[in-house]
Amino acid sequence: MSEELLWCSTRELAARIAAKEISAREALQAHLDRIDAVNPVLNAVVTRDDEAAFVRAEAADAASARGESFGPLHGVPMTHKDTHDTAGMRTTWGSPLMADRVPETDSLIIARLKQAGITTTGKTNVPEFAAGSHTFNEVFGTTVNPFDPTKSASGSSGGVGAALAAGIQASGDGSDMGGSLRSPASFNNVVGFRPSNGRIPHTPPADPYAWLAQSGFMARTVSDVALLMSVASGPEPSAPASLPEPGSVFDLPEFGLEKQVSPDLSGVRIGFSPDLNGLLPIEDEVASIVGSTAEVFSGLGARVDGAIPDLSDADEVFGVRRALDFVGSWGGLYEAHPDRIKDSVVWNIRMGLGLTGAEVASAEAARARLHSEVDRFFADHDALVLTTCQVLPFDAGIEYPTEINGVRLENYLDWMRALCLISATGCPAISVPAGFSDSGLPVGLQIVSRPGADVELLRIAHAFESATGHHGRHPRL
Repeated sequence: MSEELLWCSTRELAARIAAKEISAREALQAHLDRIDAVNPVLNAVVTRDDEAAFVRAEAADAASARGESFGPLHGVPMTHKDTHDTAGMRTTWGSPLMADRVPETDSLIIARLKQAGITTTGKTNVPEFAAGSHTFNEVFGTTVNPFDPTKSASGSSGGVGAALAAGIQASGDGSDMGGSLRSPASFNNVVGFRPSNGRIPHTPPADPYAWLAQSGFMARTVSDVALLMSVASGPEPSAPASLPEPGSVFDLPEFGLEKQVSPDLSGVRIGFSPDLNGLLPIEDEVASIVGSTAEVFSGLGARVDGAIPDLSDADEVFGVRRALDFVGSWGGLYEAHPDRIKDSVVWNIRMGLGLTGAEVASAEAARARLHSEVDRFFADHDALVLTTCQVLPFDAGIEYPTEINGVRLENYLDWMRALCLISATGCPAISVPAGFSDSGLPVGLQIVSRPGADVELLRIAHAFESATGHHGRHPRL
């Protein structure tokens, strides 16, 4: 039974539990067995509560026996990213300063997943304070890539990405400030979706007006991302930046099909440039794989040209906003424990503390210009397509790449600039599997749409996925 369930989608698993073909307890046991089998190598799952999970699974089975359902994800087991609060289960952010922290309430995204019927089983690994796109920390160690355990699983949702690729679960929650859903999706041959601001609202005690970081989902299929968005998105009274549309906008028939019968992008207008017209250094093999996908979009009927928006203001916007957010989130801990926080986080906090009023004002003006440029581009384009990551999965023993094609990188963010630039625009973005290197390492493709066009973006990604089938390749563990 366990082997049979490894590569089920979340939709398939939920449907089989609802039809009583399998029980929630059987689904949970298969999930836990797979963790036991592969996690000693991957180190993706870092906290478990099997006992409480079985209580929840048995409650789900009892409800099924009475003809009741907890929701569309009734009885589906799932671990959660270790930055999302889970009531009664530790949430550490990968920091020694928070290693024993057990929140009393759930983050909004977790609360909505539980309301939909999820059986929470544990937490997945993250970099310290979710900073940097390589998952390692002093509390739990390093998470490695299922396609090659000597390589990085990326981050900060690296534990989630590795868990999905390894067959532990089919989908999971994550978050993305500078690419933390999209980058691990690329490295692990899965899908990572950063939604528009307000789709999954920011709620107190966090800053309800925050916009750079977004909660979202990873999955092995676009269809499963749409399913999870349908249950976790929608307005929230305590969140002033909520978008008004309910989660049901993602509940469309085409997303319920595991394989789109005739993917068609006729009439879709795409601006295509793997390196943003030379703005980004990219490893040659990555550039070649991403570049070859233009023919896929054209073959699906899309109009593809080389137009891109002017993103010259995006570096300033991202850098200043990230630094300010780091001060807001971790400045107090830095003041109290400056020697117990990793160097890259300290660097970002100090950057924020050193900003002048003039620099903040300049960044806000740059954001206004960037907003106007995004509007201009999407007036006659439906999507922008570029690379997700600029490099192949790198050695898990280093913190981050320091050069690409001979171009020296100045800091721990530069190697993921293809992601940070897009975060600064406020656009929804998704990474989908695009192919493999000669050595068998995954490469992702990033698709971007205008703010608010999340459903349209998933439709484009779903068509590409259906036409290529790269998502169906799994690692040999």
